[in-house]
Amino acid sequence: MLHIYLLDHNQLDLLDLTGPTLDAVSLQLPAGAYTTLRTFDRERIIGLSAHLQRLVDSHALAGRRRALDLPAIRSALRAVLAREGLATARLRLTTPFDGEQMYISVEPFEAYAPDCYTRGVRCETTRLHRDLPRAKLTDFIAPSRAVKAAGDPCVHELLLIDDPGRILEGISSNFSAVLDGRLRTAGEDVLQGVTRGLVLAEARGGLPIALDAIEIADLPRLSEAFITSSSRDVMPVIQIDQACIGSGEPGPITQALMTRYRARLVEASEQP
Repeated sequence: MLHIYLLDHNQLDLLDLTGPTLDAVSLQLPAGAYTTLRTFDRERIIGLSAHLQRLVDSHALAGRRRALDLPAIRSALRAVLAREGLATARLRLTTPFDGEQMYISVEPFEAYAPDCYTRGVRCETTRLHRDLPRAKLTDFIAPSRAVKAAGDPCVHELLLIDDPGRILEGISSNFSAVLDGRLRTAGEDVLQGVTRGLVLAEARGGLPIALDAIEIADLPRLSEAFITSSSRDVMPVIQIDQACIGSGEPGPITQALMTRYRARLVEASEQP
């Protein structure tokens, strides 16, 4: 069951607002910035501080600066998680441009099918773009949903490409690939994903990293590729458009990063 709470002047109320998905609910809320998180070990939240900072940064990038009452937000999150009593929860925090309120949407977290990790997923490219790539704003939800709904349902994620043909990120994920033994991921014009940051930290020291986007022309030469997000962790990509990635199976670097990321979740999660 998806529930939506309103935090306004330290008052937390359950709203009579429903929808089939977090995105569907978000489209009913005022325009603003948002971030999506999930819990670990019942009431710990992965990368909470980084997610809250990105909310602040997104408002600043949009020219709509807003201070967040972090103690009040953390208290509200503790109350929501206690009320919901979920073993694992998926949360979305939405901070409107106008007003000081915050919306907290919460639902049971449903992990992706094991095949997504053992066999990998297909992706396709799209020319859809973010007006402010480094800001996570609600105005991107409607167009990204429309493009995804119009595409092949067997395609797991759409990857945004720019005019020069560089693969920047997914519509709800960050994209990385291994080319000539080097881990490549776009450094500019992309959302600074919290999971992406944790994965890059795990990769440093054991693998050369280049913050440089892969080009479409590079696809036949990639040995591995994967996407990251709070809901997906590290998910292997085995096909992009018509190009098979590497051997067509999850590669050893991707699998190692999957394992190392999951082992770090205790350290990466915090109490609200």
